[in-house]
Amino acid sequence: MSLGRREPSSVEESGAERGSSLRTIAGFDGISASPQPPPSVPSPAMEQLRQTLGQPIFAAFIAGGVAGAVSRTVVSPLERLKILFQIQSAGREEYKLSVSKGLAKMWREEGWRGLMRGNGTNCIRIVPYSAVQFGSYNFYKRFAESSPGADLTPFKRLLCGGAAGITSVTCTYPLDIVRTRLSIQSGSFAALGEASRKRLPGMWQTMVTMYRTEGGFLALYRGIVPTVAGVAPYVGLNFMTYESVRKYLTPDGEKNPNAIRKLAAGAISGAVAQTCTYPFDVLRRRFQINTMTGLGYQYKSIWDAVSTIVSQEGLRGMYKGIVPNLLKVAPSMASSWLSYEITRDFLISLGKIDS
Repeated sequence: MSLGRREPSSVEESGAERGSSLRTIAGFDGISASPQPPPSVPSPAMEQLRQTLGQPIFAAFIAGGVAGAVSRTVVSPLERLKILFQIQSAGREEYKLSVSKGLAKMWREEGWRGLMRGNGTNCIRIVPYSAVQFGSYNFYKRFAESSPGADLTPFKRLLCGGAAGITSVTCTYPLDIVRTRLSIQSGSFAALGEASRKRLPGMWQTMVTMYRTEGGFLALYRGIVPTVAGVAPYVGLNFMTYESVRKYLTPDGEKNPNAIRKLAAGAISGAVAQTCTYPFDVLRRRFQINTMTGLGYQYKSIWDAVSTIVSQEGLRGMYKGIVPNLLKVAPSMASSWLSYEITRDFLISLGKIDS
C-alpha cells in the first residue's frame, strides 16, 4: 500500500522536474514567454584592447590627453591674455590694462575668435604634451618605487615629475612656439603694423615660415633651454604638491577624496608651482619671439635677457602676466586633475572586468 501511494507522487515530481527543465531550456519563467537572448561574448581583439587600455601607464597616457584638452579650453581667454602681457617690454602700453579691461579689449577688437585664438593649436599641442607628461610620470614612478604600488617620498615625486616635464616639453615644443606666435600676431601692437593683422597665417603655415626664414629646425626649438629650466621644476612641484595635498585631504579610512577635495588639491598644486617658476615662463615667451619682426628682443643669452628685463622693466618685469595666470591656474589645474583621475579610473576599471 505504501508503495502504491509513493509511485504517483514520484511520477508527479518527475513530471514537474521535466516541465521545469523544459521551461528553463525554452526560456519561460512562467510569466513571460519571450526567449532570453544569449549573453554576448566580446571578440578576442576587443578583449585585448580593453586589457591594454586598462594598463596603468596606457590609462594615464590617455587620461592625460583628455585632461589637457579640458583644462586648456576652459581657460583659453586668460591664457592668451597672459601671453600678451608677457611679451610687452618697456615702452609698450597696448596691453597695460587690468585683466577685465584686457579681456574686454580682446572681445571688442577681435570678438569671440580673439578670446579663443591659438586654442586649437594649443589643444593639438597640449593633448600629446599632457598625455606624455602623465604617462611618463607613471613610467618613471616604477623605477622610484621601493615595491610595486608603494608611496613615494615628496623628493622622489619631485624628481619623477621633473623628468616627465622634460620628456613632454621636448616632444611637443615646436607646437608650443607656434601657439605663442598665433596668440600674439593678431594683437593690437603698433610694432606689428595693421597689414600684418589682416593676413594671419595658420598653424602649419607659421611653422613652415619659421623653418624657412628663421634658421631651419633649430628655429622650432628657440627658447627651449629656459623652457626646460622652468618646466622641469614646475611639473615636479605640481605632481609633488598635488599628491601631498590629495593625501592630506583624504579622510581617514578612505582611499580617495571626493571630487571637491580633488579640485582643491589641483588648484593649490597649480598655484604653488606656477608662482615658484613663473619667471622662467616669461623668459620662454620672450625667446620664442626673439626673431619675430617688430617684436623681436634680440636677447643674446638667458643672463642677458634677465639683466635686460630687470634693468628696463624692474623685477616686476619677470612677473608680467602673473595675475591672469593665477586666475586661470585654479580652474585649469583643478579641472585637469579631476578629469585625469576620472578618465584614468574608468580605463583601469575596464581591465578589471571579467571576460
